[in-house]
Amino acid sequence: MAKNPQENDQNKEAGQQAAGNGKQPSLNVLTQYVKDLSFESPGAPQSLRNRGEKAPAININVNVNANPLGGSDYDVLLTLNARAESDKNVMFNVELLYGGIFRIEGFPQEHMLPLLFIECPRLLFPFARQIIADATRNGGFPPLMIDPIDFARMFQQRMAEEQAKSKVQAS
Repeated sequence: MAKNPQENDQNKEAGQQAAGNGKQPSLNVLTQYVKDLSFESPGAPQSLRNRGEKAPAININVNVNANPLGGSDYDVLLTLNARAESDKNVMFNVELLYGGIFRIEGFPQEHMLPLLFIECPRLLFPFARQIIADATRNGGFPPLMIDPIDFARMFQQRMAEEQAKSKVQAS
């Protein structure tokens, strides 16, 4: 049995009102960009020839920042640093600041931080990962394929650290 059109409109309206400000929730990527990319291979060309069988120690750091741009637009910046060392010699050091401008509308305020620090970087990560892989490959090394990142866990850790800081400052 088909629903009447008036019921569908009422259901749609109820969903929009549940979103908080009467708009259907939406998350749009307006643009993505490389803010900064740096690749250093201080030991080249020797570090390219003396690979041996021992794999280098690779240290990867990840950070996410978000800033409002006005209205419903936000700038989310994903920072990836990867440093490879072998026998205390730096083989390569790559740093990428990869950003995205997102338009976020219709979500309740309590969902904004998780959207900005979990969902937005999750959307940016595959592109940033490819840039890092290309940079290391173009530097003469095998492409560095960074494992997927659990941005939800990162966000939870960050929130726990900020709560601990606020408790210490309040004491």
